[in-house]
Amino acid sequence: MLFIIIALEVLLAVIALEELGLKISLAAFGLIFAFYLWVSTHDIKGNYITLERSEIPWLYDGIARMAKKAGLPMPRVFILDDYIPNAYSFKNTIVLSLGLFEVLDQDEILAVAAHELGHIKNGDTKMFPLIAYGRYLMIVFTAVLIFLAHSLAVTIAALGLYGLYEVTRASFLKNREFQADETALRLLDVPMSLKRALEELKYYEDLRIGVRLSSLPSIEPAIERKQKTAIIETHPSYDERIFRILVEINGSNLFNRRMQ
Repeated sequence: MLFIIIALEVLLAVIALEELGLKISLAAFGLIFAFYLWVSTHDIKGNYITLERSEIPWLYDGIARMAKKAGLPMPRVFILDDYIPNAYSFKNTIVLSLGLFEVLDQDEILAVAAHELGHIKNGDTKMFPLIAYGRYLMIVFTAVLIFLAHSLAVTIAALGLYGLYEVTRASFLKNREFQADETALRLLDVPMSLKRALEELKYYEDLRIGVRLSSLPSIEPAIERKQKTAIIETHPSYDERIFRILVEINGSNLFNRRMQ
């Protein structure tokens, strides 16, 4: 659905601006593709330490065991030198901050890692960047149509498609967070540890205000939830996720999905 909306916005630009719209479309897609290639061929930089089994054997073995259960190769795991409790994933890589080790026990840290494995298993680490690039394209095309088309009908159509994209994107991202949790529950030896981890992390949101919000899949439902209310929320709240986890653990088939 998201890519259909993008296609409609591009088609609107080509129809409204004709040859100029076609040139802008090709240029925009070219820039996005170049950016994607640049990002995909560069590794992360910063205070990251590669997880070695000799250093934290329980964590390394736990992630390896869950990855095997999910039918995945052992992911790269980095420890981020940051006191803020945080975790995220990209490609076949999981990043866990040192702050997690200060506030969570071993089972809860493995639960956080299982959530990130869920994103990898479900293809989110490949899909989320594409959705983010699609959003950039929608912003560009909407702005171009508003300023160059000089047509009220085209402006309304462009804004309508952009609004539809944002609503659809938010719904998609929320569902992917729920699905990552569901996958994690099937990988964990102690499923309730994911609930406990979320309950603990919700009390540390204030520390994350300075952390940049990114499109990377993450254990974080939001970073600026308390200080800034988004018009369209793209992540479920901790309470929503905890409720779904309780329903899943208690055996309801309402949200039950088997891992393929």
